Order: sequence, then structure tokens, then C-alpha cells
Amino acid sequence: MKVDDDAVNAVLNRLRRAQGQLAGVIAMIEAGRDCKDVVTQLAAVSKALDRAGFKIVASGMRQCMNNADENQAPMTEEELEKLFLALA
Repeated sequence: MKVDDDAVNAVLNRLRRAQGQLAGVIAMIEAGRDCKDVVTQLAAVSKALDRAGFKIVASGMRQCMNNADENQAPMTEEELEKLFLALA
């Protein structure tokens, strides 16, 4: 399954943002920042990663439904469910 270019760009943007947020969390821990602030930022990183994963799965579902590749069978409902559950 190939993800369309628009979805790839959106995912890459979210992952880069999460990478920056994670670097910030590391810096906060190293600086001895308040636990509440660190956890809040860590939750933001986690949400950004989840959103990137959901975007990939959603784009793949759309492609599977719209134009299955001749060389590759479309994903089954069970395979799609496993992808979603992997992010849960």
C-alpha cells in the first residue's frame, strides 16, 4: 500500500513537529523542570505521533477502497483493524 503524496507531507510535518516537541521534553527534563510541565509536553508528543499514525492508516484505507493495486490485493478488514489497534 502506497500512501498518497499529500498524506505523506502531512505525516512528515506532524512527525517533525513531534520530533521538536520531544527534543523540548528532553531539554525540560535535563533542566529539572516541573513534572506537570514535562508530562503535559510529553502528552502533546504522544498525541502528535498518534495523529501521524491515524493519518497513514486513513490514507491507506482510502486508497484501498478507491484503487487497489493490480499487483497487490487490497487490505482486508482484519488487517485494517490490526493497524488501528496498533495505535490504540
